[in-house]
Amino acid sequence: MKAKVYFTREITPEKVVELYRALGVELPGRVAVKVHSGERGNQNFLQPEFWRPMVEEVHGTVVECNTAYGDAAGGVRDHTEAHRRLLDEHGWTKYFDVDLMDAEGPDVVWPIPNGKVLKEDHLGKHIEHYDSLLVLAHFKGHPMGGYGGALKQLSIGCASRAGKALIHSAGKTDDRYKTWEQHASSTEFPEAMADAAMCVAEHFQGRAAYLNVMKNLSVDCDCCAVAEDPCMKDIGILASLDPVAIDQACIDLVVNSDDPGKEHFMERVNSRNGIHAIEAAADLGFGTREYELIEL
Repeated sequence: MKAKVYFTREITPEKVVELYRALGVELPGRVAVKVHSGERGNQNFLQPEFWRPMVEEVHGTVVECNTAYGDAAGGVRDHTEAHRRLLDEHGWTKYFDVDLMDAEGPDVVWPIPNGKVLKEDHLGKHIEHYDSLLVLAHFKGHPMGGYGGALKQLSIGCASRAGKALIHSAGKTDDRYKTWEQHASSTEFPEAMADAAMCVAEHFQGRAAYLNVMKNLSVDCDCCAVAEDPCMKDIGILASLDPVAIDQACIDLVVNSDDPGKEHFMERVNSRNGIHAIEAAADLGFGTREYELIEL
């Protein structure tokens, strides 16, 4: 059965809410709202003012986790104190309750019995405080994963610092200082991301929704302190209950665009084997690449 993916070319905070409402769901209980809060120095991340109406619509708590990289990569989000300061600087705490889910240990460990690469996922323990999940993804490129969308938010985004190390090393280590020496291959890494994404998606099955915003389309992620400027014009907003379908639809919108910048964008995706994360996720069975695009 094809998944439904709703789409609009108009990118406004109000349209985000409209697409969410088109899904016809009401997320129950305490809602974790996963965003990318942006690395210090990054110019492309979507600001808290943009997401504010959507977060307020579900009365959600903005959630984040610490990163597995540090000062060597120009980042400050790898430890709690500096990460919290940056959340303040970027304005997230001005508007929202913000939960840094792995601010204090121990992590929770969820098994992945049918994973392609990983046998378990390590997550910030506060994830268990929430009844449902709203993933607000800024769709863009990524230096290692090729692209970032809903699947990356489910996997790397919800993983603790140790969990991120585990994904990047394809299960070899949860030590962030060793993971870059044992980084996964271009096949293992997207498969590890798919495993971790499945773990979170299945935990919140029937209680999750996904929105991807195709704006500021750089080949670099919002985790980059020094990111390339966007190489394509903005495309639109998508919403779905299927994290695989929504990412596939975004890739297809790039490929089918008449924007000359798509060649540079897709070179980043393809050179990192990025689409394999979508392939692996579909093969794991927690979503489908077949979808119906419904333009509003």
